[in-house]
Parts: sequence; structure tokens; C-alpha cells
Amino acid sequence: MRMGIPCALLITALVVGLSVRAHAGSLTVRTEQGKVRGRAINHARVRAFLGLPYAAAPVGELRWKAPQPPARWKGVRDATWFGARCLQSRASGDMMFEDSGPSEDCLFLNVFTPAGARARSKLPVMFWIHGGGYAGGASSEFRHNGDYLPLKGVVLVTINYRLGVFGFLATSNLAREANGTAGNYGLLDMVAALRWVRQNIRNFGGNPDNVTLFGESAGSFAVSTLMASAETSGLFQKAIGESGATFTRPRFNNPLEIREKRDDQWVASLCVKSLKELRALPAGRLLDAAKASRTGFWPVVDGKFLTEPVPAVYAAGRQAHLPLLAGWNLDEGSFAVQHGVTPGQFRGMADTLFRDRAAQFLKLYPANTAQQAWRSAIDYAGDVFISLGVWKWLEAQSQSGHPADRSSSVGWKAGIPANKPSSVGWKRADSPVYRYRFELAAPPSRFHPGGFAFHSDEIEYVFGTLDTRPGAEWRAEDRKLSEQMMDYWTNFAKTGDPNGPGLPTWPRYDQSGWLIHLDRTVSSGPDTLHPRYEFLLKGMSALPFR
Repeated sequence: MRMGIPCALLITALVVGLSVRAHAGSLTVRTEQGKVRGRAINHARVRAFLGLPYAAAPVGELRWKAPQPPARWKGVRDATWFGARCLQSRASGDMMFEDSGPSEDCLFLNVFTPAGARARSKLPVMFWIHGGGYAGGASSEFRHNGDYLPLKGVVLVTINYRLGVFGFLATSNLAREANGTAGNYGLLDMVAALRWVRQNIRNFGGNPDNVTLFGESAGSFAVSTLMASAETSGLFQKAIGESGATFTRPRFNNPLEIREKRDDQWVASLCVKSLKELRALPAGRLLDAAKASRTGFWPVVDGKFLTEPVPAVYAAGRQAHLPLLAGWNLDEGSFAVQHGVTPGQFRGMADTLFRDRAAQFLKLYPANTAQQAWRSAIDYAGDVFISLGVWKWLEAQSQSGHPADRSSSVGWKAGIPANKPSSVGWKRADSPVYRYRFELAAPPSRFHPGGFAFHSDEIEYVFGTLDTRPGAEWRAEDRKLSEQMMDYWTNFAKTGDPNGPGLPTWPRYDQSGWLIHLDRTVSSGPDTLHPRYEFLLKGMSALPFR
């Protein structure tokens, strides 16, 4: 008996030790740069590999240059915490970060994979691009963490990319240095991260030939832009856009010669005489100068990454022909009623902006009562801010996204859906388009009043991270809709079709003109709002209520 107890303890210790080593081994993955060790999250159901460098630090001589390959390392790199977020001039109050702080050295990505995934799993990959107006945000935001989406059988990748002046400065000196092209460094970062995924994601259990690009706000603008660039060919196979598209923002489609003049003037205000002096300036000074001047920095038609405006690419059918799922939220323009609006104020705005078209405008956006004026103010602001651009994107992809038969898709004009969507996936010659509108009004929370399906509201539903929104008291319908949206989004990533068992049918927009309404009860129906968008296309005006 006295000898048996020590032997039993020894055997137990050996078993535990082997188990720990096996578990530790499952958290170590080889990449092209070296081995990385991640950590288990969500009760060990998900593995997280955080802060992985996908490019060299864009500092010193690499500031305002295309991303360069990351350095290799020996041994095992710790990948248990987020890398620094990119320096930024504008972060919304509801952007809460898990990283250690901002830095110019910020080109990191994160991989979240199901605990059981192995190198041969070939799971679909979902590649997330955060929003923030190309000026704020990071991959470390709580609301799009990877605790839950991988449980649906996907590998999730989230990235940082250069923002603001560091990501999109386009001067004549930079263009001369780079043989006639400048700007778009933030977009080039996204491409570098996609290439990293193609080289490495198999070892994390992902399929490099089944990558879905998805993003919100500026991230969605980026998705529509990346689809229009030949530089991204073969790097992703499906796309999801949430509340954003590069179709009604002329400043995102400016030619380089226009941007050079403006950005040259901004650089001149810094009193530097050369690129060497400009690159030697402290990052903080550049950031402060950009904030003080209120100069915005966005993508540009640079002649290489983008050879023509994004809408022109789609009009010619030269964009990526792949499945697209896109839409927006009901109350994208909720900011327009922060201080209230009366029928008289709204009608006066219509007269000022539209003059002889005001009567037609007020039929589409009525303001006969206080409630109508309130609703129409939200609708008009949201249409100009987000909805019109996404609608144009959906229409453009529907009308030119089918290389085999472009005449077969005419968007809303096609009428009633003929058949339910197929569950067998998609063929390259038949690139389906799906449209949604997120409509469930949110409960009040720390940063947002209740009663609106506001801009960015859908993010926590897509990622299953409702409980990261501070102060919100969630309802059963919120939990249910989040599960449904996670299923729709991941089904689409798997097959190019969001439909699946137990879900209300989501018709194809390019075949039927029908969209799905993501609300307390999910339903589908025809687009009844296209007259508003057609009206705005004939003469858009400046957005009021700023």
C-alpha cells in the first residue's frame, strides 16, 4: 500500500504532464516567419493567435511605402496578446480596445480558430476589416473579438492597417519616389495581410482558397474597393459589405493629381524640405498637425492599385466576379435627430436643397407630422450617408457581376423571385448577390440611446459579442437574431449562399430584387425604396444635420 500511493501519484503526474504538453503543442503553429504560440479562449473552445506581424514595421524609411515582408525569428514567438493599434486621429466613443495602446509599428493580425481545427481541416476563412472612417479603429476592439464566430466552423482573421495621414498621404514627392504612384498604403496593408493569409492560414486549419472578405463602414468601403483592384486577384473568393461602399463619395475616387496638390499644401505647412525630413518628423507631430488642420486622408485613384474610379470599374464589369452579400441598417442617419427636427424645419431644408424638386422630395420623404419629419430626417441622412452608396454597389454587381450572362441580372426591376436559392453553392459564371437591411432597434447602452438600428449596430450580432456592449440589457430577440446572423454570415462564407437549415429563406437579390429584413422576425420582400435612390441619383445635395 505504501509503495502503491507514490506509484499512482507518479502515473497521474505523467498523464497530466503529457496532457499539458499535448495542449501546449496544439497552441503552437508554424508560419513562414517562424513558430507562434497562442492561447485558448472561450473555455478552451477557440484558439487565439494574436499580434502576428504580417509586414515589417512601417517606420523610418518605410513610412509611406508599400508594406514590406515581416522579419523571420528563431524559437517560438508569443502570440497571446494583441499588437499595438495603429496611430489614429479619430476613434468613436464606442471603440474599446484590448491592446496596449497606439503605435506607428502596428501591422499585426490575429487568427481565431476552433480548438479542434488542424492543418488539414480546410475551414473557410473570414477576413475582417474594421471601420472607423479610415481614421480610427483596430483589430483589438471588444465587439469584433473571435470568441464565438469560429464556433460556427470558420477561421477568423482580424487586422490592423495604417490610418489617416500614415495610411493615405499622397504627395508629388511620394509619387516621384514610387514611379508615379502614391497613397493607398492602408489598402496595400490589407493586400499584404491577405497574402500572409494565403501563405500561412492552412497551418491554422483554414482553406486559403475559400476566403471571405468582410468589413463594416470604412471596412465595407474597403471591400468594395478591393474588389475593383487587379492587385487582389485570387486573394479572396467572397465578399460581405456592412454599411459602406465607394460609390457616392467623390473624395474616395479623386485622381492622384488632385490629391497631390492638396497634400503638398498640407506638407508645406510642416516646414520640411524633403521626404527625408518629413519621414524624420515624430509621428505624434504628424498626427497633431493632421488633427489641427482637419485634413482628411482617404484612398486615391493612384494609377496602380486603382487605375480608375471604383464605380467606373464596376460599370465596365472589371471588378471581381464573386458572391456578394451587402446591406445597411435601418437608422444609419439617426444622428440627424440628435437635437430634434420639426416638420417646418424639414420642409425648409427641402426647399433650400432641392428647390423645384422639393415637392417630389417631400413625397418620398414626407414631413406632414412631427413623426413623419423625424422619420424622414433619419431616412434622408442615412440614404446620403450610407444607403445610396451600398445600393449602387449592389446594383452594379448585379448588373455586371455575371461574366457569362450580364443581361440576366437587373436588380429590383426583375420583379418577384422565381425560385428559392440553391443550397449547392455557386459557380464563377454565376456570382450571386444578397441584400439585407438590419432593422432591430437596439436597447439603450452606455454609448447609444435605445430605439435605433444605428450605424455599426449590427457588429455585435454578427460576431456574437452582444455582451461586450456596456450597459445594454439584451432581450431574447437580440440573442435569437445574433444566432441567425452568425449562421447566415458563416453559411455564406462556406458556400456563397447564406441559406441553411432552420433559417428563413434569403432570396437572391440579383435574381429577384428581394432583400431580407433582419428584425425580431426575419422576413424577405421586394425593394420598395428604390424611387428614393433614383431621385437622389438625379441630383444629390450636401448632407444636412451635421
